[in-house]
Amino acid sequence: MSASAKPRVLMVEDESMLLEVITADLEDAGFGVLQAATAEVAMKILRTEASVDVLFTDIRLPGQMDGWQLAEAARTLRPDLPVIYATGFTQTPPRLIEGSLFLTKPYRAAALIKAITAFTTPSQA
Repeated sequence: MSASAKPRVLMVEDESMLLEVITADLEDAGFGVLQAATAEVAMKILRTEASVDVLFTDIRLPGQMDGWQLAEAARTLRPDLPVIYATGFTQTPPRLIEGSLFLTKPYRAAALIKAITAFTTPSQA
């Protein structure tokens, strides 16, 4: 990511109202947002879109893949892609991949923005 480019977040959420509200919050905070309502659409974006800096995915999604499977598949395409998961309820045990973060719904936009910023800001080593 170039220094002048704003970080781009791929947000995968099937609740359209939540998708729109969080997208607006992220854009107000200076992020670019790509939207997907299913893991299949998200994978298509990951295959074709050059610039995705963070994957933010709900766990329970319509279609063939859930958020856990999406993150695992995304990492096969982009091994260093940071992942943030969110869910209000899941019956499946967490399968967090290395270098990921888990938020419980309802989460605050500020908490999400802080997490994305931590993943996209170069560390001051």
